[in-house]
Amino acid sequence: MELHITKAQRSDIDALEILYNELNDYLETHINYPGWIKGVYPTRVQAIHFFQSNTLYVAKSGNRLVGSIALTHEPEKAPDNGKWMIDANYEEIFVIHVFVVHPDYFGQGIGTAMIQFAEELGKEQNIKSIRLDVYENNTAAIRTYEKNGFSYIDTVDIGLGHYGLDWFKLYEKVLLR
Repeated sequence: MELHITKAQRSDIDALEILYNELNDYLETHINYPGWIKGVYPTRVQAIHFFQSNTLYVAKSGNRLVGSIALTHEPEKAPDNGKWMIDANYEEIFVIHVFVVHPDYFGQGIGTAMIQFAEELGKEQNIKSIRLDVYENNTAAIRTYEKNGFSYIDTVDIGLGHYGLDWFKLYEKVLLR
């Protein structure tokens, strides 16, 4: 499968909303490893926020949008506990948000391709590391991160317990020292 990852365009927002809704519909009828909820996360509002901040990227196979990832300099809601591998200003860090793959494309390497894209872009921009948080029961995503060289940092509460999402694992991958 030929995959192209590019900056999102305004014209991608409708397709992103469809992708998010189809993914959440799938998760409602299967094991919902990330604990996502339709209408809560991910949503069109988040896509617009990341598009407007020029941090949203989309993965397309032909004309079909099959995944997305936001690469920001915004720290996670998790407490900055000083356990990160790199001591750096967030201008020198990518933080992964709204990392999704359409369920029709699970297991086809799209997640890994988007991580590799983030790493290449980070190196081009002299980014020192990539950070993320992931719900502790999202074993599929955790396997992908660990397979791609991310290191476990800590488990923290980021304030989503009211959704039944009590603990999140923090991961980091060092790009430049």
